[in-house]
Amino acid sequence: MRKLDCFKSYDVRGRVDEMLDQNVAYRMGRALVDVLNATRVVVGRDARESSPMFLTALSDGLRDAGADVLDIGLCGTEEVYFATDHFHASAGVMVTASHNPIEYNGFKIVGQGAAPLSAETFSEIGRLTTSGDFGPKAQRPGTREHVFPRRAYVERVCDFVDAKAIGPVHLVANAGNGAAGPTFDAVIEELVARGAAIHVTRLHHQPDASFPNGIPNPLLPENRPVTSEAVVTTNADLGAAWDGDFDRCFFFDEKGAFIAGEFVVGLLAEATLERAPGARIVYDPRVVWNTERIIRQKSGVAIRSKTGHVLVKDTMRNSDAVYGGEMSAHHYFRDFMFCDSGMIPCLLMLERLSKSGQTLSSLVAEMRDLHPSSGEINFLVDSADAVTERLCASYSPEAVRIDRLDGLSMEFPDWRFNVRASNTEPLLRLNVESLGNPALLKRRVSEVAKTITNAA
Repeated sequence: MRKLDCFKSYDVRGRVDEMLDQNVAYRMGRALVDVLNATRVVVGRDARESSPMFLTALSDGLRDAGADVLDIGLCGTEEVYFATDHFHASAGVMVTASHNPIEYNGFKIVGQGAAPLSAETFSEIGRLTTSGDFGPKAQRPGTREHVFPRRAYVERVCDFVDAKAIGPVHLVANAGNGAAGPTFDAVIEELVARGAAIHVTRLHHQPDASFPNGIPNPLLPENRPVTSEAVVTTNADLGAAWDGDFDRCFFFDEKGAFIAGEFVVGLLAEATLERAPGARIVYDPRVVWNTERIIRQKSGVAIRSKTGHVLVKDTMRNSDAVYGGEMSAHHYFRDFMFCDSGMIPCLLMLERLSKSGQTLSSLVAEMRDLHPSSGEINFLVDSADAVTERLCASYSPEAVRIDRLDGLSMEFPDWRFNVRASNTEPLLRLNVESLGNPALLKRRVSEVAKTITNAA
């Protein structure tokens, strides 16, 4: 029996009523209890129109299987992570499609302590959801209780910074009409109570299932101008924008320029190491030289990990790393259950900027000058493996290091590249960086792209 198409590598995602419906949500609740032997499960939801009905169907399945449900309502994915640990629950489920188009929805699942599920466990939940081959309903159905752990969550998040060191600073905050607005307000209120001096200009702040200003996905270039222009027109110090379930946060400097993900990783690694000298830092292998330089300068320990939240979290847990960052804007923290958060990076950035006495553009300028990079470039290919091997054969004679941790990374004296196959599409993703040489970067990007195109 083929697993339902809505079950992806790490989460559940699909078109409503086409790939995902209330029956699937109910069966997934039943399956989750059977596979995890769950007795108490935290559930939450994003702002999408279909999320309340999916939350109810999921809860009915969990209860019929005998698990008690702790419903935290409208929230961010990281609040489900927090509540799962806070309430010592067996599992947590967030109903969200994050930044996907409006017709989509889905589920993100974690186990006890907000730990990611293994591939085998997640696959078994998918198999049982598909087959319906779970046990009988429990003799005593579970309960469903509405609980509100936001206050405790806010205190945990705010403990990551010294609030009195923040400000005066002006932040443009774009919640994208997703779930971020109410949680952000609670966080800012606590920071100000602790002594922070923050002025906030709010954009698209209220959760709205119709997404009147478009789906919140700041990674898309066409979605950035509204935040960028607001930073400039309000003379703000920086801008922050979140996706729909706010587990990712994207930044803009005081000139309205979007800050590439690898430079955000560098800034957060620097902030982490100033507070925890010698700490281990985990990062993905797509663009690495700026991050490694900063870790080296701050006497930290650099650890590369495969891309993907489950893999990064596992690497961090195994190495007891304090911080982990991906250039895709997922940032993970040991003292937040090794989970990703979109709020903590915003607070760390406010603190970093305030303590530096510099503008955000000047903090990033040195990084950009030392390590210019291409940004991720996607190529449609018939066989990612064949193209990857062609690249390896072409460049091996020149390479000083070849790494197959995640895709293919090849390093040379003054430039490097990484190519990775997409998990979900017939795409090969390319990233190129150089040592302070934009002209070389441009030439090598063109050269590698031509090799990929010819081999495709």
